[in-house]
Amino acid sequence: MSNELQVELASGDSIKIPLDAAPRSLADVLATHELPLNTRCGQRGLCRGCEVELRSGTANVDGNSIAAPAVIKACRARLECAAAIFVPARSRIEHRPQVSETFEIAVPYAHQPLFPFVPGGRDTAFAVDVGTTTVVVLLVDLVTGEVLSRAGAFNEQIRFGDNVITRIEAARNPETLLAMQRAIVAETIQPLLTQACERAGREPERIAGGAMAGNTTMLHLLVGEDPTPLGIAPFTPRFIAGRKVSAGDIKLVDAGLPAETPIQLLPGIAAYIGADITAGVFASGMVFDERASLLVDIGTNGEIVLQSGGKLTACATAAGPAFEGSGLRCGTRARDGAVSDLNLKLNPFALETEVIGNVPLARANGLCGSAYVDFLATARGCGLLGVTGRFEASAWGALPEQCRFQHEGRRAFRLAARNGADDLRVSEVDVALLLQAKAAIGAGIEVLLQTAGIRAADIGKVYLAGGFGMHLNVAHAIAIGLLPGFREAQVRVVGNTSLAGALLALVDRTTLYEMEALREQVSVIELNLADGFEDRYIEHLMLP
Repeated sequence: MSNELQVELASGDSIKIPLDAAPRSLADVLATHELPLNTRCGQRGLCRGCEVELRSGTANVDGNSIAAPAVIKACRARLECAAAIFVPARSRIEHRPQVSETFEIAVPYAHQPLFPFVPGGRDTAFAVDVGTTTVVVLLVDLVTGEVLSRAGAFNEQIRFGDNVITRIEAARNPETLLAMQRAIVAETIQPLLTQACERAGREPERIAGGAMAGNTTMLHLLVGEDPTPLGIAPFTPRFIAGRKVSAGDIKLVDAGLPAETPIQLLPGIAAYIGADITAGVFASGMVFDERASLLVDIGTNGEIVLQSGGKLTACATAAGPAFEGSGLRCGTRARDGAVSDLNLKLNPFALETEVIGNVPLARANGLCGSAYVDFLATARGCGLLGVTGRFEASAWGALPEQCRFQHEGRRAFRLAARNGADDLRVSEVDVALLLQAKAAIGAGIEVLLQTAGIRAADIGKVYLAGGFGMHLNVAHAIAIGLLPGFREAQVRVVGNTSLAGALLALVDRTTLYEMEALREQVSVIELNLADGFEDRYIEHLMLP
């Protein structure tokens, strides 16, 4: 009888998987049996996203034999004999994500569809936001301009890494480049488009075309273009202008689309300021603001665009994916079971939380970015955190005993003890990583303002774009210096402006021409070369 792997899931389900002789990682074995894990670092063992509990048997981890019980990284482990593991919910990627399908369009537009249509025939189109983490598809009636249905899910490229740099590196292998194209087209967009058509009651044969927006790396991977030049100076994209391709060109044909179906990729601005930002600048209406305005999109990267005196200046910050939970002890993306809101008080002690999906705190599978921002703001506000992000001794001692966690000299605030898993906690190491991410954003904003010779008070509106902004407590973001010097009244949450721009291009083809012209008007600042950026970054490593 062949060796078997006994897999227990947090849901209570149990699965038996035969172990073959192929030298594959445990993560690959599980993925083959439709149990993909959070291999967010590209299976390099640099994160804790794919950790599982080894409950019986042994595993070979980076050449070392590890016996149960142990917590191991599935991407670095190989099983050579029968074993049993437990897979915690936070280590899986198939949980339903909180996909940002909400947006607003603040510019007037006409009804002049991008593609010719025949009522009752080919009268439907689709808009796609190709995000690094999540992907959203809208199905649109070209006759009326009405959005018929929506569908969203994780970008299946996540298993190759949770950020564009990791995926660029992975693309150096031609076979991996092809695999990443299949992941976004065949495994992500295709099923979402099918789902959207089913929800709208329309056959794919009625689709006249599509429009897609995304960052520069995502669009390169979408069309199978080598993105590796984006990973080294001078960071030259293979293409940046809008590009028209066909469904056949990108292998989007199994969804029932004729191979010749046209698909328009929106224009980008630079290697790290992509079509998603062009779309956001236009859809937000900031180019028409009389006062200076700012667009801030906080995701796996942070993109910032300033409009002042009709001039557009942009920069991209290497904020990293901390605000999406990567690299943090209990970090997770926004999904069911994640703590999304948090409020901490001392004297008397009180902890208030909200968990996505109304899951009890004791069963929460982690904290998402918005909760970490809440923690930084409220823990600093009540005196638990000092200016450097370390726990203050007197406040630490006043915490209830069950909230104090200490191991090998490192301290963490414990929110809850989870059944059969690590405690849900926030450590000083987590805080340090979060401060690095917020420092990159805050310093980038200040450099743009300094370049234009204006202050935060001179800005009329701060457009907060992207899914992260939809869940963010704006007052807390201001309090920690993520949006430095602004007032709540200045901030406007505009949602998924990338999707809004793709929709605009579909229903009014003149907006596509305007976006193409817009991108050529933007001046890009390389922050690593900007005067004062490093000093401002260091300053922002502190909590106000």
